[in-house]
Amino acid sequence: MQSQFKQKLAFIAQKKMTRKFTFLFLMFFQSIVVFAETPPKATWYRYYDSKGIANISSNVTPNHIRHGYEALDQNMQVIQRNRAYNTEADIKKAPLRAALARQNAADLKLKTAYTNSQVAASKRDNALMHIKKQIAFQQDQLKQLQNDRIYFKRQQIEHLRKAENIPTTLKNSLDNNQKNIELKKENIQSLQMHYRNTQLEYDRIIARLKALE
Repeated sequence: MQSQFKQKLAFIAQKKMTRKFTFLFLMFFQSIVVFAETPPKATWYRYYDSKGIANISSNVTPNHIRHGYEALDQNMQVIQRNRAYNTEADIKKAPLRAALARQNAADLKLKTAYTNSQVAASKRDNALMHIKKQIAFQQDQLKQLQNDRIYFKRQQIEHLRKAENIPTTLKNSLDNNQKNIELKKENIQSLQMHYRNTQLEYDRIIARLKALE
């Protein structure tokens, strides 16, 4: 009976030790994982000059950037390498960066103005429809002016047939009519060109917005 009691006590003590060991192992493993996930912090920065001499400091200087440098931890182990700054290459890339900046600004402007290609297509249709109405109105006025000219010319022919002098008012009407006809034709040509340019511009805008979508 006493032997069984001692065995039971030993079993309980062994179970407690096992739990304690498991807890300590888990804490140790967790600390290792946390340490492994924490990136090492740079303490020193080293670069080699044109003579191959190592220069170390606790901060990055213009010389580090010019020659390229290594970031070192507290144990002087390399944790990161940075290439030397190439002035000539940077100057060559400057126009490209400027062009990209302008393109990005233009893209942002397009998105702000139109949101997407569907909205731009709708605005294009409305703009073209408005120009069409203006062209149609100018063409109707041109047609009326041409009819008026026919009427004035008939009056002129009638006076010539009768060997009469052409009245000054008729001459003025013919002159003004001709000027107005030429003006209307110019307006129509201008509107037609405006129509084509508007269509081309919106096609470019819609194509760019589709590329960004």
